[in-house]
Amino acid sequence: MSLNRVSSKYTAAGAALAAGAAVCLLLPSTASAGAAAVPLPPPHAGFDYQIGGAYTPPAGVRVVSRDHEASPAPGLYNICYVNAFQAQPGAEGEWDDDLLLRDGNGEIVYDGDWGEAVLDLRTAGKRQRIAAKVGTWIDGCADKGFQAVEPDNYDTFTRFPDYLTANQAKAFIALLADRAHAGGLAIAQKNTAELAGVGKETGLDFAVVEECGAYNECGDFTAEYGAHVVVVEYSASGLRKACDGWGDQLSIVRRDVDVSPAGSSGYLRRTC
Repeated sequence: MSLNRVSSKYTAAGAALAAGAAVCLLLPSTASAGAAAVPLPPPHAGFDYQIGGAYTPPAGVRVVSRDHEASPAPGLYNICYVNAFQAQPGAEGEWDDDLLLRDGNGEIVYDGDWGEAVLDLRTAGKRQRIAAKVGTWIDGCADKGFQAVEPDNYDTFTRFPDYLTANQAKAFIALLADRAHAGGLAIAQKNTAELAGVGKETGLDFAVVEECGAYNECGDFTAEYGAHVVVVEYSASGLRKACDGWGDQLSIVRRDVDVSPAGSSGYLRRTC
């Protein structure tokens, strides 16, 4: 993620705490997915961001986001996190060499803040191959009973403009949207206010946004997705701004920067 965002880069170390299958919800809100319709998260609902490790959701939570290696929370609307535009730290070997973005010297380009190799989206063929691999994770989310998928690092092009473009990112996210919809999943736009206005055009259904309160961006996303915007803040001031401006419309939570599981020393969770 960019320096003005807290990243979503965590494996589900606490996934074992999340035993049990999810119960599918019958929700009134749906998004068009070709001939099908996918369920959207209920707006202005209790939310918990658990991508750093799954745990029993607090009372009042109706929507939860967890890593794709975790199990969904029974009876709730579950969003499945996948790192789609960059490789997880140390996972370069899991990708074909030519799918890792390289500089003019042939060296892999890394997101230095998180130690993640950037994936090479510059050609249609490579986008198709990367989407095929990410698509297996999306399929796994559907098989487990998640209702939606959250592909992270849509905004990678903003950090590496010498290599990647917004059009490449849009073309790639459209492939993931098709894959998600084929499995009956909604798909979220993750951050990337620069492309919020074309979200539905690329097949996206709702948004998961980090720090839109802190950076005065919540309105960019509500203009496209209405109340179907899920907000994560990481500071007291960000939470206050999000709640003051949008607390009666959106699902908003403050979490600790490491998104720590409940019971660990760093755990923090606040709501409006």
